[in-house]
Amino acid sequence: MQRPLQVVVVFVGIAAATVGLPRNSSASAFFAPPVGTGSNSANTSSWLAGAHAGYNWQNGSAVYGFETDLSATHLNSSMQGMLSFPTGFRFPLPNETSTSASIDWYGTLRGRFGVTNGPMLFYGTAGLAYGNVGLNSNIAFSTSSLNSQVSALRGGWVAGAGIEYKYRPNLIFSLSYQYVDLGTLNLDPATAASVILSQSASAHAQFQTIMAGFSWRFAPTGTSGPWQGGYVGGQAGGAWGLSTDADYSATVLAPSDVRLKRDVTLVGRGDNGLGIYRYKYLWSDTVYVGVMAQEVALIHPGAVVRDPLSGYLSVDYGRLGMHLMTLPE
Repeated sequence: MQRPLQVVVVFVGIAAATVGLPRNSSASAFFAPPVGTGSNSANTSSWLAGAHAGYNWQNGSAVYGFETDLSATHLNSSMQGMLSFPTGFRFPLPNETSTSASIDWYGTLRGRFGVTNGPMLFYGTAGLAYGNVGLNSNIAFSTSSLNSQVSALRGGWVAGAGIEYKYRPNLIFSLSYQYVDLGTLNLDPATAASVILSQSASAHAQFQTIMAGFSWRFAPTGTSGPWQGGYVGGQAGGAWGLSTDADYSATVLAPSDVRLKRDVTLVGRGDNGLGIYRYKYLWSDTVYVGVMAQEVALIHPGAVVRDPLSGYLSVDYGRLGMHLMTLPE
């Protein structure tokens, strides 16, 4: 017969009198509560490249207008780790955690205002930003795993500054900086299988860029301003940011299915009406004191989890306000 996950959660704290055992009986802890936890954080840097277009008006040395751009990038904040368990957890089962956030493209629509000095233009810019942000997180413990992901088109804001140099009447080179904030994307906690797996993650889609570019100016007929007119061009550079944080936890549930137990004896009832039993597991001679999952399912179904593969039931003793214990042989 194939056995289920042979991990038993054992806590200290049930008095022998509570379950009707002789007062000279003693319970012993087998190991500390196996609640594994983990957290991680990361940010990243990447290349970017794209195109832009805009229009300038000029009044004396003042230049103002609008610009839009669209850039591809590969900002990917990725991190991996493992759960940490309390000292005394005697079954260090395989576990792994990983989270990644990504931005593959973004665009802006901005106003610009600047001043000229000969062939140089110094300007500031601000406006709307948008882009696609993805967040994926995974936790695996023993044979159970949980994957959560979300992807969304996010809107936000952008601000920056730049310098342009008019190399020829129609050819302009530029160096620019942008601060982009697309807000925060979150993953809500979730649970899975006969091990309570929980994870939450958030990505602050904020990043900064430095780009070098060029523009080709289309001067309107009859204009007197050397910077006035429409233009198109391209830009390339680097980006950094996308701060991502994640928290993980795994709580191993006690296999409590009556089909996995032998030598079962009722020794009392708890204040919640559940029967308290003394028993042994099929694969062990250790004596345990606890509940029967089938009975718990009738009274407190939220504390019972059915393994989708084996069909066996496990109990979350924490939800019952109870503890599982062992007795000396």
